[in-house]
Amino acid sequence: MLSGAALLAVAACGGGGGANAGDGGEDTADKNAPSAAVVTIAPKDGAKSVATSGALKISADKGKLSEVEVEDSKGNPVPGKITSGGTGWTPAHHLAAATTYKVHAVAKDSEGRASAKDTTFTTLTPQNTFIGQFTPEDGSKVGVGMPFSVSFTRGITDPEAVEKAIQIKTEPSVPVEGHWFGNDRLDFRPEKYWKAGTKVTVKLNLDGVEGRPGVYGKQSKTLNFTIGRSQVSTVDAKTHQMTVVRDGKRIKKIPITAGAPGTTTYNGQMVISEKLQVTRMNGETVGFGGEYDIKDVPHAMRLSTSGTFIHGNYWAGGVFGNTNASHGCIGLSDVRGGYSKKTPAGWFFDNSMIGDVVVVKNSADKNIQPENGFNGWNMPWDEWKA
Repeated sequence: MLSGAALLAVAACGGGGGANAGDGGEDTADKNAPSAAVVTIAPKDGAKSVATSGALKISADKGKLSEVEVEDSKGNPVPGKITSGGTGWTPAHHLAAATTYKVHAVAKDSEGRASAKDTTFTTLTPQNTFIGQFTPEDGSKVGVGMPFSVSFTRGITDPEAVEKAIQIKTEPSVPVEGHWFGNDRLDFRPEKYWKAGTKVTVKLNLDGVEGRPGVYGKQSKTLNFTIGRSQVSTVDAKTHQMTVVRDGKRIKKIPITAGAPGTTTYNGQMVISEKLQVTRMNGETVGFGGEYDIKDVPHAMRLSTSGTFIHGNYWAGGVFGNTNASHGCIGLSDVRGGYSKKTPAGWFFDNSMIGDVVVVKNSADKNIQPENGFNGWNMPWDEWKA
């Protein structure tokens, strides 16, 4: 009896213990089993001369991506997003050239078990590059008409990629759109003149952008500029007067002379792009032959690339407020040498800044072309965005 009872007890203990151990062992095995998820990263680990766009691809099979980190050797992250329900990840923008990147990606299978993969690769080193020469400069204060303008050193054949690489944020926020003039200039502006006091931040992320086949950008720069007070001056070529309006209030009325018959002044909205205390104006440089060559034009401010200025005039006598006598520029009474701030031209020069707007009306001429200077305001907003 004792041996039978003992045998029964042993059997019972053995049987009961075996069942429990088997159940617990299966749970433990499930939790410790390898993840079914498979992470795939292209390019392969250690790859060199990788393309800056389109080459980086991260995906998950039999699972979903839960974590993706891509950063350069300095620890700067590459933003991106998980797509296709968790099975893919794409970068938000192109990669920089000649840069080593680290990739860390994690995917989880249907049981929540994680699978990770880590790789590194290096992007190509371009043989041909371009840069963007921009205005206004970092830290500058400009008038309400000043666009952010970039002129590229090589003609761009992929404008969408280049434009995407330039981000503009404003405070207060306002929609800003870019417009291409030809294949080498891109201007950005809001629908209407900037609001006075607006702070503008521009990120030029051109490093690695393939602007044309085999030609890559090499700039990565953040810059800021501020919009100053609002000043818009309206020149009436018919009445020979200019009205200066600052922050919505008329502060000055100045007699002027505009372009004479045959050499009339453009109509339209023009932006001051350059200020020169004294400069030389030679008719030969703008198609007027030897009709004039004045070596000391005072208080000159450029309104167009083609040579339209608003400037001081000490040689024309009593034309101001009475008749149009210039070769297309807008003249204000001044003294030789431009030493005085009290003359009409001196006052206007001293009270103007790069980016201020000068509007010409009632001239017997056409509207100025938007690309002739920073004068995109003469293009309708729908056309500008298109």
